Amino acid sequence: MLSLSELLLKEGDTLSSFEDLKKAIQKTAVETGELYFQVDIEPPAYTDRPSDWHDQLNLAFESAR
Repeated sequence: MLSLSELLLKEGDTLSSFEDLKKAIQKTAVETGELYFQVDIEPPAYTDRPSDWHDQLNLAFESAR
C-alpha cells in the first residue's frame, strides 16, 4: 500500500506544488505496482492545492494503474 505520509517523507523536499505531488503519486504507483493508496495525512498547503485535494490525489493514483 502506498501511503501519502511515506511518499512525503521520501520525496517531500523535491515537491513544490500540488501538481508535483500528483505526478509523484503517479510515478510511484507505476514504479511500485501498488494496488492501494492511503491518504493518511493532509498534504502541505501548496498554493495550488484545491479544496477537493483528497479526491484529486485518489484520481491521480487510480489513473496511474
